[in-house]
Amino acid sequence: MSIKVVVIGARGYTGSELLPLLHQHPGCEIAAVASSSAAGEPISDHVAGMENSGLRFTDIRPVNLADFPADLYILALANGQAGEYVTAIERNYSHAAIIDMSADYRFDEQWSYGQPERFADKLIGARRIANPGCYATGAQLALLPVAAQLAAIPTVFGVSGYSGAGKTPSRKNDPEVLRNNLLPYSLADHVHEREVSRQFGRDIRFMPHVASFFRGINLTVSAELQVPTTEAELLGDYRQAYKDFDLIKVQAEIPEVTQVRGTHGVIIGGFTVSKHDPHHIVVVCVLDNLLKGAATQAIQNMNLAFGLPINTGLALSGFVSQVKANG
Repeated sequence: MSIKVVVIGARGYTGSELLPLLHQHPGCEIAAVASSSAAGEPISDHVAGMENSGLRFTDIRPVNLADFPADLYILALANGQAGEYVTAIERNYSHAAIIDMSADYRFDEQWSYGQPERFADKLIGARRIANPGCYATGAQLALLPVAAQLAAIPTVFGVSGYSGAGKTPSRKNDPEVLRNNLLPYSLADHVHEREVSRQFGRDIRFMPHVASFFRGINLTVSAELQVPTTEAELLGDYRQAYKDFDLIKVQAEIPEVTQVRGTHGVIIGGFTVSKHDPHHIVVVCVLDNLLKGAATQAIQNMNLAFGLPINTGLALSGFVSQVKANG
């Protein structure tokens, strides 16, 4: 099988991670990559890992999308920009699959929610897939094994590298603003708070922050359970829950962003139970926001949609060896 893929919006940080993964994927062919500002320029001049691809950026807009047929369109656009392209794809190539990496369709019942660890069966053969948010991915994976036992609204304290704020200049991605600093933002009603609450069918509280490092996410989750537990029981429950998922590693120690930076994986650990109240637990989850929080997950969703093994095209050896080296 060769999946013919068109990527739209590939000049951002996420697109720069996605393109090399597609280029080296054994089951797909990049048919075209859209960029109006860099149209005609070699992609290799802008994206590491695309050397010798021979590909150039193309000016693809909704009005000329019919000139670019594909089996799959991946939309790596900013929030609010996907709709015109989706309409054009459905008008010209309604049979094609679409993976939207923005938040535009995560709340749409007509689209499959692309978190493979939870919904792999629903993603097989799916043709409209909304890629989850980076924070939302980590928060859901951190809470999933205890979701049925929650006794109160859990709280998630998140810290992301500034690549999560994109390339458009703002205080959230200004290294000078972030130097020796931690920047809280959107402390209520963040889109990922609403996303996780919707997917779990119950509220969470999420407090995002941006730090001075470039990539990676740390999520510290505090929750109250209906029944008392121990740290050993939590560790065992999480290991059992994720034993069949190569990209999710569970460890007793508190995981750190450096363990996952530049890898496809997620590490969950640091299981802590209050000595004063054994219903109160804390769990830490780390992942790379540009990979498992975005590009890696898009590849997994593509694989499932087209009937391939979930991790086809993803090099896992670096993640596994790094996890082993860190305990």
